[in-house]
Amino acid sequence: MTRLFDNPEDFAASALSGFCAANRGRVVQVPHGAVRARPGAAGKVALLVGGGSGHYPAFLGYVGPGMADAAVAGDVFASPSTSAVAGVARAANRGGGVILGFGNYAGDVLNFGAAAERLQAEGIDARILAVTDDVASSAPDQRHKRRGVAGDLLVFKIAGAAAEAGLDIDAVEAVAQRANAASVSFGVAFDGCTLPGQPAPLFTVEKGNVALGLGIHGEPGIRTEKLPSAAKMADVLLTPLLAERPAGHAGRVAVVLNGLGCTKYEELFVLWHHLSARLEAEGLTPVDPEVGEFVTSLDMAGCSLSLMWLDDELEAFWRAPADAPAFRKGQVAPAAEGEEFAPMPAGATPQQIPQGAPESQKGGVCIAALMATLSGALAEAEEMLGQIDALAGDGDHGQGMARGSKAAAAAADEAARAGAGAATVLGLAGDAWADRAGGTSGALWGVALRAWGAALTNDKAICSATVAAGAQAALDAIVRLGGAQPGDKTLVDALVPFVETLRSEVAGGARLKQAWERAASRATDAAEATAQLRPKLGRARPLAERSLGHPDAGATSLALCARVVGAQIGDI
Repeated sequence: MTRLFDNPEDFAASALSGFCAANRGRVVQVPHGAVRARPGAAGKVALLVGGGSGHYPAFLGYVGPGMADAAVAGDVFASPSTSAVAGVARAANRGGGVILGFGNYAGDVLNFGAAAERLQAEGIDARILAVTDDVASSAPDQRHKRRGVAGDLLVFKIAGAAAEAGLDIDAVEAVAQRANAASVSFGVAFDGCTLPGQPAPLFTVEKGNVALGLGIHGEPGIRTEKLPSAAKMADVLLTPLLAERPAGHAGRVAVVLNGLGCTKYEELFVLWHHLSARLEAEGLTPVDPEVGEFVTSLDMAGCSLSLMWLDDELEAFWRAPADAPAFRKGQVAPAAEGEEFAPMPAGATPQQIPQGAPESQKGGVCIAALMATLSGALAEAEEMLGQIDALAGDGDHGQGMARGSKAAAAAADEAARAGAGAATVLGLAGDAWADRAGGTSGALWGVALRAWGAALTNDKAICSATVAAGAQAALDAIVRLGGAQPGDKTLVDALVPFVETLRSEVAGGARLKQAWERAASRATDAAEATAQLRPKLGRARPLAERSLGHPDAGATSLALCARVVGAQIGDI
């Protein structure tokens, strides 16, 4: 049970502020994250790490010499938004480019990927580093689908040491990807975790049992067994990792035995007593093993084991000095007196909203009105969408859609009142949606609305052709950054027929309202048909059977939004 909080919605922001206050002189708070108080050398590759809050010491506790240059923090178990990632990366950039490190979750993939594209467009060389170490979440031949769990620490430590050594961005990226490919993890849970303000945990484990293959966002395990002794638990954790030992490997491994938030250190040491003997029996030599809490899940009771199959270079970077608030290794040379990070004063660079032509301003006003209507409809549908999502997810989809659309409506209204054109209004609405909603749905809608807005214009009136082109741009952005395809049981299953119908109807001469309504009808049918699909992406994938027979929440909400807009949209 999470007990210490004020407004649950402010939990992550308050924790970020408190962390920075407790580590003055080591880190400096920036919007949505923290950077080193003393930046690395000019021209150095910067390592930014991040993800949802609730996992401390990941990711804020990793900021320091020899590790990360900055960390970005989303809401609890929710990806930071694209604009948040890009903003912290700009603050961390020292001119050598930025590596964006995160666990391989759908929302993070979208937001960090979109941020990398945005930074690249600004002239900052940005690369993404998605950690994929969880053997329980996918087979070896589909490693790209695996989740990132406590292997985050192993991979980020290697990447940080390589950057600290002065390697260029190509070399840092290469060694970080090799570290990721050499890392495997497996975890177990004795009980679930409780989100701030919630009355019950996200899942429970029957007394005397253990859930195997848990996720760190409150996902239950893939199966449940009777709780074994500590000696047998060592085998449970180690066996699936040994199955992926590279042929001919010399036997030196980096090891992390990780507590998930509510497992006593003494229990971990008992477990390590057995694990160290098992490793020796398997001909494996632990190199600077770490036992403690490194990637947690609020108050989850459980633990995980991570191994990295070392070569000489990986071992050198694993053993290299580091000095972060929650992870220290060796002796880092004292920082030379010199440059300190200077945060931008609040309000020093207010966002300038460009003026649109009168014809485009009218379109902006219409978009703001549609966003307000959409916000009201999603607020009414919040409980229904949450119930659908809870069948095989964490049940927060309705909340995210309601929060995101409310923020988007407010941003769109502000921009329209300031005289922005249609493109700017829709783009700012997308950014606000992603910032407030969090999670995968927030990332998807933020990416989609920003891409749709970019297809419009600030100097001409909206026309049917640009609306249809914007719909295609939104779909392309989601598929490019998220990787979902029709049949994966995501909102793409509803969006593809919507876009195809809208474009076909507009090309055939239909008025916009008529074309949109027909497209919305197709999207609704497609969303209902997702009940017969098994999810292939996201948190629901390991619980595919539980999802069968129920429609996808994302597809359902997209179809709902399409119908609501269709009922209000003007004719062009």
